[in-house]
Amino acid sequence: MAIPSLHIRPGHPDFLDLPWQLPIDEWQGGRLVDMPTGVHRHPIVFAAYNDAIYAIKELNAGLAEHEFETLRTLEGRTARSAKPAGLVKRPWLDPSEEGAGAVITRYVDYAFPYRELISGAGFGGRRDQMLDAFAGLLVELHLAGCFWGDCSLSNVLYRFDAGAIETIMVDAETASLYDSISDGRRRHDLEIMEENLAGGMADIAAAAGEGLDQADLEIGIDITKRYEGLWEELNDDLVIAPSERYLIRRRIERLNDLGFAVDDIDVVPDGTDNRVRISVWVGGRAFHANRLRELTSIEASENQARHILSDLARHEARHGRFDSPAGKTVTIMQWRAERFEPFTQRISELRPGFNPVQGYTDFLNYRYQRAVEAGHDVESQATFDAWLHAGMPGFQPQ
Repeated sequence: MAIPSLHIRPGHPDFLDLPWQLPIDEWQGGRLVDMPTGVHRHPIVFAAYNDAIYAIKELNAGLAEHEFETLRTLEGRTARSAKPAGLVKRPWLDPSEEGAGAVITRYVDYAFPYRELISGAGFGGRRDQMLDAFAGLLVELHLAGCFWGDCSLSNVLYRFDAGAIETIMVDAETASLYDSISDGRRRHDLEIMEENLAGGMADIAAAAGEGLDQADLEIGIDITKRYEGLWEELNDDLVIAPSERYLIRRRIERLNDLGFAVDDIDVVPDGTDNRVRISVWVGGRAFHANRLRELTSIEASENQARHILSDLARHEARHGRFDSPAGKTVTIMQWRAERFEPFTQRISELRPGFNPVQGYTDFLNYRYQRAVEAGHDVESQATFDAWLHAGMPGFQPQ
């Protein structure tokens, strides 16, 4: 039997039980599972191992190695790309032959392809959320020095992130990495995105048998406008006088509100009237997610973390012990043991396969709406019971 060459990263199965002697589109049964997916130029199958699902994509050996190495490098620069698990080569095939290589990535938990968001020929009430998420993904990749080269609806996975949508890059075979990306490459990436999305939306409309209005056809142009606004916000220098140092903190807080962590600050003389120019270097869009992980060890996406941190602050204001750092730690532990864990456990029992962290933020939104209607704070346990009784309603698109 032909034996493949497998390079597997720690923490993942060895994948030796898969029938590598056959092309993946001939695989049957066993570990294979059906997963929703977009349109791809290469064959893809999905295999289940314990509590994880892995995507396996066939392509030639050179492209497979390039994509694996690109995703592995990106993993250290951004949280918005697929996590590579393994690289496979079939030495009995010509390296240039389709199927001579394969890339294995872990499927993103609770994610889905773009077709799950479609309402008719467009994205319905989720349109603004999807456009903002797409623009944010491109900004993060470009901050990480990544020229994508093939941004399209099918090359992205989506998942709900509190009242927003999170996007994850899942196809990197055309991507190139640099220490920093030039303006020319950024513009070229945006042009490719606009063209690909226009074609993708036209295909959606044709499949639905519906006409495509101009707004949907120009969806990529709308994303570019949002991208440019966010890019300018992140890269615009601040010129201040020595007495205006408070503006530095205000700018950092503004960037944190957008979800970006600030890595470094450069302060250089501006050359006029004793003023200085402040350049802020930002990292990935995971400020609140990192903060929540530091405080509680809870893993959540960025907007989920923002809502959960607000809930934690509410709990601390009511029950917090501020006499010492240890008192704050005890308060956080009590919140997790008495509120977060029992509620997410109950959500998991009632909705197996549903993201319990997303469910918890759905509940927080429900509690907020009930408090607004009542004109005062409402008790969490009773409101949680009411939310369950109402069928666990979630965030509604604005």
